[in-house]
Amino acid sequence: MIYDGFEDFAKNLPQMQALAGLDLGTVTIGVAVSDTFQSVATPLETIKRKKFTLDAEKLLAILTRRNIGAIVLGLPRNMDGTEGPRCQATRAFARNLSRLTELPIGFWDERLSTVAAERALLEADTSRKRRSEVIDHVAASYILQGALDRLGHLRRQT
Repeated sequence: MIYDGFEDFAKNLPQMQALAGLDLGTVTIGVAVSDTFQSVATPLETIKRKKFTLDAEKLLAILTRRNIGAIVLGLPRNMDGTEGPRCQATRAFARNLSRLTELPIGFWDERLSTVAAERALLEADTSRKRRSEVIDHVAASYILQGALDRLGHLRRQT
């Protein structure tokens, strides 16, 4: 099931199961995972995109192997908050993926996640070649960590 509102997504998350964060690009999909307490995001890997069926197969294998309970998909809004063609493509990917899995799928505003990931890698003095290899799954971890922080805030309010 796809949840457009993050609060609805949060209410339907399984307890004590890891979440996956995805940074969906046109060439790659960055994948990050959380711990089972849903508090810390860790970059995992980058999937080179081919076509949806192959991409989904690889992704679902990761989700199954890691016993993932839900998916947080980065939504690439424009800087003014509007949705452009990349958002439409991301929503289409979510719809197609939801036909293959029962896992809840929620969106997280990913504006500047890649910029933040790039900055962190530069501060860590990561080589240009290595940055290009890891940027997508590091960005996915920024997306997932933002969502996890919001989840923690929502849980403290109840």
